[in-house]
Formats: sequence, C-alpha cells, structure tokens
Amino acid sequence: MQQIVHSAWSMIPFGMMLLIIAIAPLIVAEWWDKNKHKLAVSLLLAIPTAVCLVMGGMAKELEHQLLSDYIPFIVLLLALYVITGGIHLSGDIQAKPWVNTSFLAIGWVLASIMGTTGAAMLLIRPLLTTNQQRKCKVHTVLFFIALVANCGGLLTPLGDPPLFMLFLRGAEFTWFLSLFPQWLFTGVVLLLMYYMVDSFYYKKEHHTALEADAREHTPLKIQGKTNLVYLVAVILSVAFIHSGTIPQMANPDSPLWIRYMREIVLLLLTAMSLHTTKRHVRYRLNKYSWAPINEVAVLFFGIFVTMTPALAYLNANAASLGLSHTWQFYYATGALSSFLDNTPTAVAFHSVASGLTPEQVAAFGGGMVAGIPEVLLKAICLAAVFFGSMTYIGNGPNFMVKAIAEENGIEMPSFFGYMLRFSLIVLLPVYILVQLIFL
Repeated sequence: MQQIVHSAWSMIPFGMMLLIIAIAPLIVAEWWDKNKHKLAVSLLLAIPTAVCLVMGGMAKELEHQLLSDYIPFIVLLLALYVITGGIHLSGDIQAKPWVNTSFLAIGWVLASIMGTTGAAMLLIRPLLTTNQQRKCKVHTVLFFIALVANCGGLLTPLGDPPLFMLFLRGAEFTWFLSLFPQWLFTGVVLLLMYYMVDSFYYKKEHHTALEADAREHTPLKIQGKTNLVYLVAVILSVAFIHSGTIPQMANPDSPLWIRYMREIVLLLLTAMSLHTTKRHVRYRLNKYSWAPINEVAVLFFGIFVTMTPALAYLNANAASLGLSHTWQFYYATGALSSFLDNTPTAVAFHSVASGLTPEQVAAFGGGMVAGIPEVLLKAICLAAVFFGSMTYIGNGPNFMVKAIAEENGIEMPSFFGYMLRFSLIVLLPVYILVQLIFL
C-alpha cells in the first residue's frame, strides 16, 4: 500500500478527477448538471484515496489538506459568493464603445477586490442590458470573460482561488501587489484591443438600433450596499487574520476558535449578509442559487483528497521532471490551467517548485517566497490566472457568463469556436508577450 501511495500510480485519481470535471460538461452535460452526480464522482474517487493514504502512513498529510487547505478555501469562497450575491447593479445606459470599455475596466479592477466570480456576476447583466439594442455584442462577452472573469483577479488572494491557495502556502497578502506591472500591461492591452473592436462594430450598427439605444435608458442603481461593508471586512480579515500576525493560529495545540479565527469571522460576515440583505435583491433580482457554491464544495472535496498523494509525488520527484526554466513553469501551468481547473494546477506546480534541489533553486536566483523561488511563484500565478480564460472550462465564472449571455439571446461560440475565434488569436499572443517581457 505504501508503495502505491508514493508511486506515480497515486496521481491517477487526481488526474481522473480533473479530466471528469473538464470533459463531463461537454459530453454528458444534462447528467453532470445535477450536484448529486458530482458528489457521487467526488466520493467515488476520494474515499478509496483517503483509505490508501491512511493505510500508507499519510494520514497527517490528508488531515492537513482538509483542515488547513480545504476548509479555509471553501469558507472564503462561501463568504465571497454570499456577500457579492447580495449586491445588485441595474440600469441601462447608452452602449457607446467608451461606455462598454469603462464597464470592462471597472470589472477588471473589481475582480481583485471581490473575486472574479463576484465581479463577473455583478456586472454581466447590467452590461448585457446596456447592449440589448445592439446587434453585435458577442465580442463584448468574450472580452468580459478574459478581463473580468480572469485577468483582473491577479492582485490579491481574493481575486482568484489559485492565488488564495498560494497565500495559504506562505505568500504574503501584499506580495501579490508585486504583480501589478503584469496586471496593468495585460489589462491595458486587452482594453485597448476591445475599444478598437467595439468601435469597429459600433460603426456597423444600424441607425435604428443606435437611436433606440440612445432613447431607452435608465440610470445605474446599486442595491444591497451594506454588503460592500461586509466585503471590505472580508478583505481585512484575509489580510490581517493569519498566522503571520497571530502566531497562535499556527499552533496545533491552540483552541479551535484561535486556529480558525479567520474562518469564524468570515462565517459571521456571511450570516450577517444573509440576514440583512433584502430577499428580493438576492433571490429575485440576482437570481441567487445555492447550487454553484454546493458544486464547488463537493468537487473540491474530491480534488483536495485526490490531490494529496499527487502533490507528495510531485514534490518528491520534482528534480527529475525536467522543469528547469521559468518559461517552462509558465507555459506548463498555463496549458493545464486552460483545460483543467486552475486552482489544483497552481498548487501542483507549487509542489513541483518546492521539491527542486538546492542547486536547481540557486539557478533561478532572486529571493524565496512561499518556499519557492519568487520568479517561479510569479510564473505560476500569472499563468494560472491568465490562462484560465483560454477555454470556457479554465475558470469557474467562464461558463456562468456564457450561460447568462445565452439566456439573453446571444449566440455564443462553441467550446472550440471560442478558442479559434478568440483565445488563440487574441489572448495567447498577449500572454506570450507577458512571458517575454516580464519573465
């Protein structure tokens, strides 16, 4: 049993888990849509893996993965999901290119504050309402996925789940601000590209559509403002309530309320949001549902359990995997983040980087952050966040935005159409430039 746990065979459940998540929505969408089926798959792979881990002497590693990683991860996502789900932005303003670009720019900035999912869900409906009179609007949704649902969330651990996992592994909250040049470069380039594309299509719009757009408008209005206070409290909680500022939180002998102080605060904020937000704002206007967060909870339980032996294997065999250059970490992380979930991908490559020999680490130069060379951490963060936009399945909000757009009568490209028409020809060249300039 120990031999299996510590061999390459131990990576099979993790690989199967990620492949099922990636492929099932494409081939058995109706079956996969039910959370009970996701739970069944998760348990089917997680339980045998957990048994093997315990029998193979890795119970401590499993315990750490669930108690120190999974619980903080899911509690943070729950808090952000509930709080942002209580904020509703409505209105219909004139859909000129500079207005649409401003929408995307605001969402790009907000993504690092309220998470890519929160920013995307807050802005996608008012953006679609603003553009309802225009005929050409598919490109707006595509750039929205890239900027708001992915690239914008680079600057804080709240922005995108893989960053929070790397934060839990030792990266300081403020360290992520060091990625500002890459965030700014990517965002500005994509916003400029969007402005030019939208200006082109705006000129092709029929004058009757533009006249209707100018005539039919209502001012922007935000409801559920109390949740903005809760959101600030979440940011402060993640920034200041951790073992770096409260050393007792890292002590296994400390009481549970100290070890999980951050999670307790986040759950209290979640409860306050549910209690104080008007039901019609959350459930009628925002069409709030518990299904998405339930989906994340059950799937990531399976991911975190099956990931445990895989991470141990990658860490132990990192020196022989052939990853010796920063660009290799960047594109390897990016390629897997495009087609698999970017959170476990980022964690896996962090594990690889942490298993490098002292000689390999020295070759990268520079300082160490989260136990690995800083330049590798930057490469992993950039690739996980940016390349999540290469496909619909790269990051959670992508499919959600696509579904909302289709609900509003927009004919979105297929899975491969998205890649051929947008990500490969627009996004990939920008991401290559990021690597050439900054890495």
